[in-house]
Amino acid sequence: MNAPAELNVLLVQARLAWKDPEENRAHLQALLEAELSAGQQPVHLAVFPETFTTGFLGDPNLTPEGMDGPTVAWMRETARRFDTTLAGSAVIVDEGKRFNRLLLVTPDGVVQQYDKRHLFAYGGENQRYVAGTRRMVMRMGEWRVSPQVCYDLRFPAWCRQRGDYDLQLFVANWPGSRIEHWTALLKARAIENQAWVIGLNRVGKDGNGIDYPGRSQVYDPAGQCIADLEGREICQRVTLSLGKVKEVQKVFPFQADADAFELSASP
Repeated sequence: MNAPAELNVLLVQARLAWKDPEENRAHLQALLEAELSAGQQPVHLAVFPETFTTGFLGDPNLTPEGMDGPTVAWMRETARRFDTTLAGSAVIVDEGKRFNRLLLVTPDGVVQQYDKRHLFAYGGENQRYVAGTRRMVMRMGEWRVSPQVCYDLRFPAWCRQRGDYDLQLFVANWPGSRIEHWTALLKARAIENQAWVIGLNRVGKDGNGIDYPGRSQVYDPAGQCIADLEGREICQRVTLSLGKVKEVQKVFPFQADADAFELSASP
């Protein structure tokens, strides 16, 4: 599906089973089937949480998955079946390295990928995975999408607008103990970058006893919250306008005054 200037997005704020990829794929499939029945308005993009097959750090003792594994195959088939681009991250092993990889899969089977740059050392993620090194901008028709994963949200230099994206997409397993940080930072990213921001979190408790309260949100390029999914499992539709990005940036041309800089590799 070629994403139009008015982008219909389905936010899938789901519960995730711990260390059970097959169950999670089946559960997300059922949620999509309930939402994407015939006769409804088309959905151009459906967004899943971070590590939607396992839960965060929920992959020990599971069979490693590569890009030719069941999750990518399921995303390709599901995107084709519903004529909807799918986005979410999964644990992927590539050339012997383990990544927290955001996958954007179109109905025609094209897979774009972004490897999480900022690994959550506080929780031990850096001991298990390899950090990505490439800042990415993905294309969906007319839309330019900046993909980010959870902890990346705390690093504004990495997330910064360079005149090259219209939508910044965060998928997350963000815990309740720091949920006010989540909402504040999502709004800040929208205001400073004058782009749409989607933050898609999960709900429920994982196998480590960590509680995830949802609060998936969408902010427009002026920093106004247009959707807050609160704390239950829910699928909600939102429509984003590409014209809104152009309007805000034209009326408030703040990007022209931004400082030039270059990112260097972390030590």
